[in-house]
Amino acid sequence: MNVEIRRVNSQDKEIWLQMRKGIWPDAPDADLSYDMDKLLANADGAAFIAFVDGQPAGMIEASLRKDYVEGCETSPVGYIEAWFVYPNFRGSGVAGVLTSAAENWAREKGCAEMGSDTWLENEASIRAHKKLGYAEIERLVHFVKPLG
Repeated sequence: MNVEIRRVNSQDKEIWLQMRKGIWPDAPDADLSYDMDKLLANADGAAFIAFVDGQPAGMIEASLRKDYVEGCETSPVGYIEAWFVYPNFRGSGVAGVLTSAAENWAREKGCAEMGSDTWLENEASIRAHKKLGYAEIERLVHFVKPLG
């Protein structure tokens, strides 16, 4: 399997958008595109796409977080903001190559730590994070109360 990683550019927007829809299927395309444009214009953010034998396989988005990041002791911290691998490429090593690209980018930006998060019910993501050397540091439950 030949995996190619490249930094996302404006020509990749349609491929990238489809992968983002894999994470947030109910989000309007306009909102997803707006966030993509912001990331492309932000020096403190990066996105990478993986191709396997020329076919889009996954993507990762990372940023520099300069404020508090749970469990981290340094600043800035590289942070995985979004991560997606198409189901037919899961378990093939694509996720590891993508996270390595994001981690290398963060190192180049002066980071000593990398953070990430996922939903409590996303067991596949939790397993993938642990397999790639990420340690779970806490769990968080959000609450809301309508004030009607």
